[in-house]
Amino acid sequence: MTYSAPLRDLQFAIHELAAYDRVAALPGYEEFTPDLVDAVLEEAAKLAANVIAPINRAGDTNGSRWADRQVTTPPGWSDAYQQFVDGGWCGLGSNPEYGGQGMPKLVSAAVAEMWKSANMAFALCPMLTIGATEAIELNGSAEVKQTYLPNMIAGKWTGTMNLTEPQAGSDLAAVRSRAEPQGDGTYRIFGQKIFITYGEHDLTENIIHLVLARLPDAPPGVKGISLFVVPKFLVNADGSLGARNDVQCVSIEHKLGIHGSPTCVLAFGDAGGAQGVLVGEANRGLEYMFVMMNAARFAVGQEGIAISERAYQKAAQYARERVQGPELGGASAEKVAIIRHPDVRRMLMLMRAQTEAMRGLALVVAAAIDAADCHPDATERARNQAFADLLVPVIKGWCTETGVEIASLGVQVHGGMGFIEETGAAQFLRDARITTIYEGTTGIQANDLMGRKIAREAGTTLFALVAVMRADCAALAASGDADLAGIAARLAPGIDAAEAAGRYIVENFRRDVKTVSAGAVPFLRLLGIVAGGWQIGRAASLAAQKVAAGSSDPFYAAKIVSARFFAEHVLCQAQGLAQCVMNGGASVMALDESLF
Repeated sequence: MTYSAPLRDLQFAIHELAAYDRVAALPGYEEFTPDLVDAVLEEAAKLAANVIAPINRAGDTNGSRWADRQVTTPPGWSDAYQQFVDGGWCGLGSNPEYGGQGMPKLVSAAVAEMWKSANMAFALCPMLTIGATEAIELNGSAEVKQTYLPNMIAGKWTGTMNLTEPQAGSDLAAVRSRAEPQGDGTYRIFGQKIFITYGEHDLTENIIHLVLARLPDAPPGVKGISLFVVPKFLVNADGSLGARNDVQCVSIEHKLGIHGSPTCVLAFGDAGGAQGVLVGEANRGLEYMFVMMNAARFAVGQEGIAISERAYQKAAQYARERVQGPELGGASAEKVAIIRHPDVRRMLMLMRAQTEAMRGLALVVAAAIDAADCHPDATERARNQAFADLLVPVIKGWCTETGVEIASLGVQVHGGMGFIEETGAAQFLRDARITTIYEGTTGIQANDLMGRKIAREAGTTLFALVAVMRADCAALAASGDADLAGIAARLAPGIDAAEAAGRYIVENFRRDVKTVSAGAVPFLRLLGIVAGGWQIGRAASLAAQKVAAGSSDPFYAAKIVSARFFAEHVLCQAQGLAQCVMNGGASVMALDESLF
């Protein structure tokens, strides 16, 4: 089985749930009509299904190979990447000033989900490049932008982010790589970086590394980190490529999943220093890199959604084809497809409903990012930015954790055959596992959500979101529709639980940060479930309006079914998670280390 993009659901989420008409009215987006958006989605779906998905298996079984400091990508990778570049997909959402197409984040995010579903390992390459271009565009000098952005946005060159070092992990205050000024505006970079996605490959003629390093007079800690552009090949004044820079791939990691994506150990300066240029001001590198990191966190959250979709599609097809056992309660002993068995149906709907909820939430957040960037009213820009900032760690943490669970359910639907690599179900579980770790583990996301996004502002944005969710829930309850009222009956206590847990955080975080933080991950899960329930409830309401207006499209009836299932099987967890947040921290802090 290959991949078939969920075009109908993507279109629904864009046009109706995320209200694309409001995004299209923002300055700079007027030419991107709904018809144009649909055409882009359809073409992206074709490329995903016909070019990118077919090489997914080869990427997993062959992997990228390292020899003599060179990396060879799997069979078919180079051809697929060239088709990707030729189609102009690299610069879909990038600035037209540097050759991009400037489409809204809402559209480019939906397209990106297709790439990730079709072949997550392949999609990591353009994902990192997009983040690098954004960091350079926002913080680089005019010369740096003109030197690097056009070729990166065109896909001719790719980009990386170089943060982690062997001794540092997620503790970037421990970064030791150093940068020595040369007196001519350039620097010599020395050090080693690990876990560098696509740090070396054979897809493009040049790779542009964004590297965190310390200047000789830098203060200690994270305040002493600067950001540098370090190309694999130096770039001459006329834009042509010059000498090979002093950066080498000394090995690639042997990973649980995403085998097609080379995860590199890079050595800078083994032969006298890698030449680089400073991005922005000295000692503000971590601040600049967070631009790239936040974009990557949203993108990785989408990986969780994408893997969920792919695992669901494969499991549903298998369940329709696999014949085993008679139907429970049936009069006949004839064996039936396992999709007729209640528990298999439960698992498939758990996969489907959660995927739809996550997709809806992510694309609504993408629309908010568009408004934060482009809305003519400063108050609206600030409101949308705060909303997006609150929910990006939720998108990253909840969607990836749920993606692992859904991929595992996909294996379970297959039964013993799911544990056999040849069926393909196991790959999705292996690939999904990294998503909860890189760009900040779930614990890091949860601490960011609890500390920076809630406690720091006394819950202002969270409680504003609660008010919006409560109003939408009240509309569901008052709709007169039994299905919508049933959803509201389960969403309302979920919203109450999120608010109660949020108030507990605000009231106790500064007084007892350790105990409160012990509930950070449960709170992130709680907010994800409730926010996802809010969006899938809104989707059901929109679908019910279509049905009431006379639509016989089965898509709308299915949206209502998904929302009811989510309410009854997922939203019911919210109150228990709130109790965990408010009462579970003390038992964690009471544990003696000798117990472990």
